[in-house]
Amino acid sequence: QVHLVGSGGGLVHPGGSLRLSCAASRSIVSIDAMGWYRQASGKERELVATITRGGSTNYVDSVKGRFTISRDTAKNTVYLQMNNLRPEDTAVYFCYSDTDYRNWGQGTQVTVSS
Repeated sequence: QVHLVGSGGGLVHPGGSLRLSCAASRSIVSIDAMGWYRQASGKERELVATITRGGSTNYVDSVKGRFTISRDTAKNTVYLQMNNLRPEDTAVYFCYSDTDYRNWGQGTQVTVSS
């Protein structure tokens, strides 16, 4: 089991930036994959970005070129750098990890509004 703590959400104007963090309770070196989902009000949860144990990354098309997922294995933390934010990025963002099980962090609210 991995305990995940997500943080970094907030209110930002369109075009602004935020960095989400997902801190794990143990080493993330052996974790198969970690990443972020988001869920906007009234919509289904959507996979936003993933990073694998080997360092490969994937993004949903709507965030490509704007979001970057990365990890710091020394800090057992995965980050989601979000630039050029749009109102449609407004959602609760959840980090996850995949080992033998999927573990979820608590959500962090991101609101993009003028």
